[in-house]
Amino acid sequence: MTPSYQHPPRHLDLPPDVSAASRARDATSRFLRSASNHGQPVVPAAVDAAVLIVTELVTNAVRHTDGPCSLDLDLHEGLLDIDVTDSSSTPPETRPPHYDGSGGWGWILIRHVAHEVSVMPTSTGGKCIHACIAIAG
Repeated sequence: MTPSYQHPPRHLDLPPDVSAASRARDATSRFLRSASNHGQPVVPAAVDAAVLIVTELVTNAVRHTDGPCSLDLDLHEGLLDIDVTDSSSTPPETRPPHYDGSGGWGWILIRHVAHEVSVMPTSTGGKCIHACIAIAG
């Protein structure tokens, strides 16, 4: 049975610096904890998956673009929609992973963990990467 409580969406504007991923990660954890406290079932593995996806998307937005980015979170029907918008129109590319820890795993992980992933252009010339995950068991 789906709870009648409708958790409000969350929007967060993030700076183009190293603090962005940490801020986004904390906001995602608080958002899902709040939803859980208000009767929306959220399994712990979903929190881990959401935090991983948000961290990777925001880190890539900061690392590979010249401007700020934003995070939008929304719950509906047992799913979490994650949108990270940045200022670059260049879509993400899968790179060969580096086993020395220097990168290449993020986009692979996001596409593996998320139920759905898409990249859409924005009206301002950037892009929005959308990922969706199931949050209920």
